[in-house]
Amino acid sequence: MSANIRKIVVTVEETHREIGRAIDPATRKAVAIAVIENPFAGVYQEDLTDLMDIGAELGALLGKKCVEALGIDPSQAESYGKSAMIGENGELEHAAAILHPKLGKPLRDAVQKGAALVPSSKKMGSPGQVLDVPLGHKDAAYVRSHFDGIEVRLNDAPRANEIMVAVAVTDSGRPLPRVGGLVHEDAVGQDGLR
Repeated sequence: MSANIRKIVVTVEETHREIGRAIDPATRKAVAIAVIENPFAGVYQEDLTDLMDIGAELGALLGKKCVEALGIDPSQAESYGKSAMIGENGELEHAAAILHPKLGKPLRDAVQKGAALVPSSKKMGSPGQVLDVPLGHKDAAYVRSHFDGIEVRLNDAPRANEIMVAVAVTDSGRPLPRVGGLVHEDAVGQDGLR
């Protein structure tokens, strides 16, 4: 099954100053959001394979859109995250089916490598509600400078029979990181941790 997409929104957030200090180069986060029809809204469905397949499709599509929005080579992506909000006629398991079994591999392909787990969140909601997309370093979970997030909100999504799916990619960590730990330049990316 292919996703029945109502809309796609892509945004880039750039931070140029933080607490009066210049950030050069600016830290940048891209987020791509797809609002799709929930094929199982209002009914209990035991087999969620269709949503899992939609997750794979959206991982590739939204990951590519983020990389393109940042204007970087996929290998230059540093962190990523994923999130989904289910409209009121769906269930939380629908978000899990989209996000977990199959979305990760195509997203990793879009950002080249991606040894670390993709941070995720899921919730039920209604149009205009905030959806948080957690972020973590794509290759090494212990890179603390990349523990971050970005909020997304669409005034008309998700409607009752929809799912709002978001993927975020960055080309850097937080501005002015100074809490220690492994740094991006020293990350090996073999075990997903270091």
